Amino acid sequence: MAINLDVIVFGSCIMDFISYVPRLPQVGETIHGTRFTTGFGGKGGNQCVAAARLGSQCAMIAKLGQDSWGQAYREHLQKENIDITHLSLIENQSTGIAQINVSESDGANHIVITVGANNSLDTKNAIDAVELMARAKVLVCQLETPIDATISALKHFSGVSILNAAPAPLNTSSDLLKLPTIFCVNESEATLITGMSVVNITKAKEAICLLQEKGANIVIITLGKDGAVFSEKSSSGYFHLNIDPVTACVDTTGAGDAFIGALAHLISKLGFTEYPIGQLIGGACEIASITVGLLGTQTSFPRMSNFEDQVLNKKYNIKAI
Repeated sequence: MAINLDVIVFGSCIMDFISYVPRLPQVGETIHGTRFTTGFGGKGGNQCVAAARLGSQCAMIAKLGQDSWGQAYREHLQKENIDITHLSLIENQSTGIAQINVSESDGANHIVITVGANNSLDTKNAIDAVELMARAKVLVCQLETPIDATISALKHFSGVSILNAAPAPLNTSSDLLKLPTIFCVNESEATLITGMSVVNITKAKEAICLLQEKGANIVIITLGKDGAVFSEKSSSGYFHLNIDPVTACVDTTGAGDAFIGALAHLISKLGFTEYPIGQLIGGACEIASITVGLLGTQTSFPRMSNFEDQVLNKKYNIKAI
């Protein structure tokens, strides 16, 4: 008997190679790292694991290399109780990797990805997974895999869809803006996509206005320690969600993915129209704030039961702007 799903993720799985450094190096500079570790990453895998650890029934549509890293990642997803029916290991392709430097002084990072087998995810994979997608409440996509495949997945999904438009494309197609229910980026990605310098709350509001003029529906711009700015196109309002200060930020890697995974989880469990979107964004920010206080990517994602019930009983600091 087919099991209904809460969240299905169409996207990337990448191995993280993480170096912790006293500070991020300047261009052309060589510095000594203090510690090295490997971990499971990639925006798609991160977002899927984040949702699963909060209690969502999840599935992952992705490509890995037929190498030791690909085998390890596949086993990891199985241990997280994620459906991998549509996850494939590709011959003569390497599993994607990310080279990550994390500053020990403030948790900031530099990331370079080589996507490898992720480039093999194509439109046919989206079409082949239509039956699986029909059983899910929420679809999550990103842009570490080919854009035409992502567009195909969005077109074939009838539920609530979230596009985390990262890495940011320099020329964003109208489909990427119009198809997803929710279009979410951080401030640097919003800057690249809109051509505006999104450096504060006011500029984030202006960027959202521009994105909605181009066809986007609900837009969220995450601002790190400054929370998030969001707007539902139908309401014509702009709102800022302020978050409590994080006492100790040690590693920001994966915080944005934890936000997306938590948001998908909350939408799947609480519904999309029953509660204000700001309440769900507040809960997602809360999960992201937890992760920056811990080292690593998926290793920092919390396992929590009934998190959605906790979110309903909280009052978040949301103001119209």
